[in-house]
Amino acid sequence: MSSLVGPDEDEPRGKPPVPEDVQDAIRTLIRWAGDDPSREGLVDTPARVARAWKEYCSGYEEDPAEHLGRVFEEVGGYDEIVLLKDIPFQSHCEHHMAPIIGKAAIAYLPTRRVVGISKLARVLHGYARRLQIQERLTAEVAQCIWDNLEPRGVAVVIEASHACMTARGVRTPGVNMVTSQVMGTFRRDHKSRQEVLQLMGY
Repeated sequence: MSSLVGPDEDEPRGKPPVPEDVQDAIRTLIRWAGDDPSREGLVDTPARVARAWKEYCSGYEEDPAEHLGRVFEEVGGYDEIVLLKDIPFQSHCEHHMAPIIGKAAIAYLPTRRVVGISKLARVLHGYARRLQIQERLTAEVAQCIWDNLEPRGVAVVIEASHACMTARGVRTPGVNMVTSQVMGTFRRDHKSRQEVLQLMGY
């Protein structure tokens, strides 16, 4: 009869080694929390946690602007808003390293350059997969698009739940934080700003 316990599917083959000092730090945290890192269920936890955090913070290993390097200039005369909304993302706050889970809406008003829509999501994830605060994440995404696409306007709205508030401290679940950054036409012209926010659902 085959064993009901298969390989741990969370750990891919060829997984990278984890430095011993990193594992020791996680063992120290486990002990400080009140458990025994040498018990069976926790023996492999330090390496798993370390690899998970390397993945959570993979944004440090990339330049999100590179995703905007390939642009299309033949847009058939289109010069209205380009919007990608309800983009799910996950980050971690730099204060408690607790999860930030939410969605983003990213819009720009092109001059002559547009990008594939997946690139906007890649820019978001490149910045989100770092230790963050939501305000900075919002500003970084907007600034990256502004600098690299040179559009007439950029608008970014992020709505997210912060576990540092919902699972600890004040422990208030069901609360979302909303941040926005608007640039160019969307900042100067009230009508344009209102239009893009309505398209985003705000």
